[in-house]
Amino acid sequence: MAVEDTPKSVVTEEANPNSIENPIDRYHEEGDDAEEGEIVGGEGDGNVDESSKSAVPQSHPLEHSWTFWFDNPSVKSKQTTWGSSLRPVFTFSTVEEFWSLYNNMRHPSKLAPGADFYCFKHNIEPKWEDPICANGGKWTMTFPKDKSDKSWLYTLLALIGEQFDHGDEICGAVVNIRGKQERISIWTKNASNEAAQVSIGKQWKEFLDYNNSIGFIIHEDAKKLDRNAKNAYTA
Repeated sequence: MAVEDTPKSVVTEEANPNSIENPIDRYHEEGDDAEEGEIVGGEGDGNVDESSKSAVPQSHPLEHSWTFWFDNPSVKSKQTTWGSSLRPVFTFSTVEEFWSLYNNMRHPSKLAPGADFYCFKHNIEPKWEDPICANGGKWTMTFPKDKSDKSWLYTLLALIGEQFDHGDEICGAVVNIRGKQERISIWTKNASNEAAQVSIGKQWKEFLDYNNSIGFIIHEDAKKLDRNAKNAYTA
């Protein structure tokens, strides 16, 4: 499913728009002088086509609803339990809602170091403890500082546009902002399904035209070994 750019639409905000760490900027209307839905007539007797009166912009539903989550670095540094600072920001279910959010969203290059910004299928929490994520793992790409914006967008479009052959295996994606680099990861459900995981990794590289090798780390290994966890698969 192709996801095309569309005009912005207003979406209710759930987070504090004035917070410097909030990834979604306050929406500013950019409309013209006409009221929304107003039919502007031309010269003549003022008659308009009856069909145009009832024309209503159509929305384009996505196969799944998706939720953006944000882990605020200023709060995360004070947390006592991992994940306690993680908050859902918005849930969207149409192409139009996605672009309304994305067009008012701070891109990775504008987020503070330490921030983690997620986009996961609705009702899946971006935590190892979530039952759907528990037996999975993640593919990860690394980028120089401030160089992941376009790859993050392309990753989001591939996810919500159902471009992966094994899309049912995907939980979501995250971009991690760190001092010297940025990382984008795709989380999956079933790490033991090697064929599906390798397919996802290879397709992701193709979508982003990413030439470096990438690795897949199983969540259980990451929990036990932390930074010493080794790649289960590579692509």
